Amino acid sequence: MVKTIALTVVVLLAATVAVLLIYAATKPDSFRVQRVASIKAPPEKIFALVNDLPRHREWSPWEQKDPAMKRTYSGPTSGKGAVYEWDGNKDIGQGRMEIVESAPTRIVYAMHFIKPFEARNTAEITLEPKGDTTIVTWAIYGPSPYMTKVFTIFCSMDKMIGAEFETGLAKLKSLTEK
Repeated sequence: MVKTIALTVVVLLAATVAVLLIYAATKPDSFRVQRVASIKAPPEKIFALVNDLPRHREWSPWEQKDPAMKRTYSGPTSGKGAVYEWDGNKDIGQGRMEIVESAPTRIVYAMHFIKPFEARNTAEITLEPKGDTTIVTWAIYGPSPYMTKVFTIFCSMDKMIGAEFETGLAKLKSLTEK
């Protein structure tokens, strides 16, 4: 009787794992998370903060999570070719970002996450003037390898990253609407 129950439990667990792994395989091969904010400030005022990597300390939500984080800058501090590398606690991890495109209405960053997991993604901030306001869109996108698909069964990338984007956009709003 005990052997039958144990075998039934093992078979059910194996079937559950198999179903989850098959479900993960059906998830999209790429992801995109974005948030949008309307800021009563001209695009150039916002651009000055998002195009200058050392100034990310003023508004980026990740900068506040580890005050002891090691930061390294190379190349120019702003614009195309500017590079920022970080090595922080478990909340921050380790990685590198480089501005690969810089125009008054769009900044594109090549993101290379090293720890806690390896990933290469693209982030962008677009600035669309609308009268006396600027519509700011912050997005990150990239491939979803199989392990990422498995991870997203249990954790929503949209909720996890989106909440941080909302915090950062609110900080940009408070800094630039003064």
